[in-house]
Amino acid sequence: EAQLVESGGGLVQAGGSLRLSCTASGFTFDDYAIGWFRQAPGKEREGVSCIAVGAGASYYTDAVKGRFTISRDDAKNTVYLQMTNLKPEDTANYYCTAFRGWGPSWRDYAMTYWGKGTLVTVSS
Repeated sequence: EAQLVESGGGLVQAGGSLRLSCTASGFTFDDYAIGWFRQAPGKEREGVSCIAVGAGASYYTDAVKGRFTISRDDAKNTVYLQMTNLKPEDTANYYCTAFRGWGPSWRDYAMTYWGKGTLVTVSS
């Protein structure tokens, strides 16, 4: 069974850091781009960042540029989202996804697999 499992969420003060992990199993991880979405209560889901097959490229939404860094370790079937200088508006459930294809419209692609999410809460 294909799975994506997120971890690393928690409560942090504004200005702090967290590292989210997304670990895959049950499918060929190397063949997929991996993305992170987030959804805050009462808000629409937002594509935060993604990383291409082979880690050759990445995208970030403007709100997190310069603060978040995405990386992948294919030997561990894991993608990381390093989040620094966190702000209260970063508070959300964070979900990782696996998808095929690549481009600036990645958020609109059909996602093959989804994780169940990890909660990030940033206090002011």
